[in-house]
Amino acid sequence: MQWGLILDVDGVIAHTETLNARASVQMFAQLYGLTVQPEDFRPFVGTGDERYVEGVAEKYGVQIDTAAAVQRRAENFFRLLESSPLPAAPGVRELVDAVRAAEHVKLAIATSGQQAKQFPVIEGTGLKLDWFDVVITGDDIDRKKPHPQIYRRTAERLGIAPERCVVIEDAPAGVQAAKAAEMFCVAVTNTVARDALSAADLIVDSLAEVTLELLERRFRLS
Repeated sequence: MQWGLILDVDGVIAHTETLNARASVQMFAQLYGLTVQPEDFRPFVGTGDERYVEGVAEKYGVQIDTAAAVQRRAENFFRLLESSPLPAAPGVRELVDAVRAAEHVKLAIATSGQQAKQFPVIEGTGLKLDWFDVVITGDDIDRKKPHPQIYRRTAERLGIAPERCVVIEDAPAGVQAAKAAEMFCVAVTNTVARDALSAADLIVDSLAEVTLELLERRFRLS
């Protein structure tokens, strides 16, 4: 019986969070003369580019031009990416290859990040966008994680009921969105500690631990 596997990007397909935070720290210094810390961004991982910078601005009590901040952050990110290419996270390519070979499983990407930033990250890992049946980014939705809209829309475009979908996430906001969409959720501890991911159905330290057989056995999807 058909089911769907949905992957987040930042922190799941590639370990981007260190570069995201560095690019954002640089942005606050460049545009606002403000010194912020990489850990300031951790509560906003997975909530979308706008909220990622707005949340830290609110913490420090500064008013920002969100569009300009997101743009400068992206420019900084791509400069950092040029000098520090990001391979696919361990286990990602093997899992994607297994799903592509399985006729009864559809494959999707659902990320709150903007397409212009996420597509280069995805393809930079060696994955190809046309390997995925559906790709949804923050440009395709109006409510970001932890709202479930992105996952509900992904299931709709896949043509698969939400309860027949498995989401792989790395951040509390993403786990919350997946569970609110009534999907099974595997959380990988690439970005935050296990305690912060406790709402997930399964927590792993690497996607190298996750196989198609494990998912079908664990979630009774066969």
